[in-house]
Amino acid sequence: MVSTNNLYRHGLGLKKNLKKGFDTQQWEKKMKNIWSKIIGGAMFASLSVLTLSTTPIAADELTDRVAAGKTVRIGFSNEPPWAYPGENGEPLGFVHVIVLGALEKMGITEVESVVTDWGGLIPGLKADRYDIITGGMYILGSRCENVNFSDPFGVFADVFVVKKGNPKNIHTYQDIKNSNSVLVTGAGYNIVEFARNEGVPSSNVMEVPGPTEMLAAFMAGRADAIGSNFFAASLLVEKSNGAAELSDPSKLPDWALNWGGIGFRKADTDFLAAFNKAMGEYMGSDDMMSKVAEYGYTKDTLPGDGQTAYACANR
Repeated sequence: MVSTNNLYRHGLGLKKNLKKGFDTQQWEKKMKNIWSKIIGGAMFASLSVLTLSTTPIAADELTDRVAAGKTVRIGFSNEPPWAYPGENGEPLGFVHVIVLGALEKMGITEVESVVTDWGGLIPGLKADRYDIITGGMYILGSRCENVNFSDPFGVFADVFVVKKGNPKNIHTYQDIKNSNSVLVTGAGYNIVEFARNEGVPSSNVMEVPGPTEMLAAFMAGRADAIGSNFFAASLLVEKSNGAAELSDPSKLPDWALNWGGIGFRKADTDFLAAFNKAMGEYMGSDDMMSKVAEYGYTKDTLPGDGQTAYACANR
């Protein structure tokens, strides 16, 4: 995995890690304060510290990490306008606006960016290279087997980038299959799974690392269409210098409409519950909508009644 670690200081952050020799009463007071932010005001049972080697609170790994004053590590790839690194590695994109807003409500104001290829996001989370996947993943059943997803942060449509005039009349996966066209998309993208489910031969699906390589293959004539989400596909059309256009997304079946979620390790259930509560408070707020507007996220993108359990079972 090629990754860059850049500490993004989004405010003052929490204090230094707890060290041996601390005062028990001060420690208990601090832990209650941090724990209350993360759990969202849950009542505390009284704490008793027998020895410094005793684990004071049974909590998930990410909750413990934050309580120890460590940063939350966020993993994402270069996927404008969803999530991508700035010049100094700072997390940009509308997904990061939502994530940072929710974390701030939890009292967490420091994150560490870890940038990797899209296909390495879930393996990297499971290998503990970062704590949260903020890349803007669709909530799919195959992914739900490996990670837990937050509540949806939006609903999104896929679309194809095709040559100007759409000479092969490509609008659906069946059009790709019947015209024997080559579809290029990112390794690990939902497009790969959807194409396979629709019977597109694997020899007609080209997988590359990301958007830059997708556009290069298309412009070089090695692919007839690019499969991506509407946001990213629109940017690729802009970069094609008039050589491309979008297919009609309304011609795709209903199951091609998907909800996006933030990925967490299976064990980090306490932190996920707190994050969902905070994100629910931030979702659709004036502050959020003003910040995501520059990325093309509008009220029409809001998740509505979409639920993670439904997406995991039906996508």
